[in-house]
Amino acid sequence: MDSDPMLPRSVVLALWLQGVGDTSSAVKSVQGEDEPHEVYGLPGFPDGTDLDTLVTLWTTGPREACALLPAPGDAAGVPAPATHAATESGECVAVTTPAGSWAAVPRVTAFGSHLERGYLVRWDVVDVPTWSTQLLGAIGSLSDAERELRTSLVRATEALDALDVARWRDDAADAIERLRHTHTGSWPVPQLDGRRARVLDLAARLRAIVALGTADDGGAVNTWQVDQRSTALREVDRTARHAMSAATFGAIR
Repeated sequence: MDSDPMLPRSVVLALWLQGVGDTSSAVKSVQGEDEPHEVYGLPGFPDGTDLDTLVTLWTTGPREACALLPAPGDAAGVPAPATHAATESGECVAVTTPAGSWAAVPRVTAFGSHLERGYLVRWDVVDVPTWSTQLLGAIGSLSDAERELRTSLVRATEALDALDVARWRDDAADAIERLRHTHTGSWPVPQLDGRRARVLDLAARLRAIVALGTADDGGAVNTWQVDQRSTALREVDRTARHAMSAATFGAIR
């Protein structure tokens, strides 16, 4: 999301789908500075309908919602009919209502120059089987996520120390400093309880650290070092992606 690249659009949408009172606030938060989002495949509505329609439909009555953040080799709980598209996108939202279960996959197209970048976003809705049991088996509980994140933070710090990013990337020191001052209170999400906020905050920081550490090979002097650091950071990213999902999973009865 252009307004806050640390949070995938699916994470923001999943959180707003739980207990949202004002659909316009939800839509503004998900869209950020994007062009108005369009929705395709929403049952009962024409292709190209607006995001407000999806949010209104999926916040009426009981529902379950969760953001899923797959990567190649790790489906991360995504239902099979949506796995390919979600893995290409890197994210999706799964939702269950009394009418059925779906996954909504955002397809993002950038336009404009690097000085004035814009984004077109299309959400493709796919009918899927009931997904919550499979999801819990894939990502674990919120308490599990919080514990694993703290272990991963040590791994990520060691990997960055080995890479010595502050030395070989001029922008790294500034980026790390920004990470220290980022917090969930400034994010375009509804108010979160303490544990959810902590897990989401730490997971987002870890994913940003991984992005810094994988931008290039840094001070690595041989292929073995590159492979070792890449493996460590991939594992950190997997933990952070699963934790983000755990922090967004919720049900309204």
